[in-house]
Amino acid sequence: MSTADQAILQQPTREEMRVEQVLHALGDPVRLMIVQALAAAPEGVACGVIPLPVTKSTRTHHLRTLREAGVISMRTEGTRRMSTLRRDDLDALYPGLLDGVLAAPR
Repeated sequence: MSTADQAILQQPTREEMRVEQVLHALGDPVRLMIVQALAAAPEGVACGVIPLPVTKSTRTHHLRTLREAGVISMRTEGTRRMSTLRRDDLDALYPGLLDGVLAAPR
């Protein structure tokens, strides 16, 4: 796929990420489900593929919250939006946070 067919949606740089926004984004059960699914698929997942118990508009809200906090990266590929977990950035800024969140009992 050519770069003309791909675009990364606006997200904070590593330097712009703030712990309070990351913690807020991770503090919701639905958003945690998204993060767990993305952690299991480092190559990325199409936004609509993750099974969630919410409406499409609510899914969009949760994905936007995660992206704006810097937890995930989203890019368009043709007509799809692909999401990936920004594990490298999160691990560099907040060592152990993501592993702890992912290992916590639900």
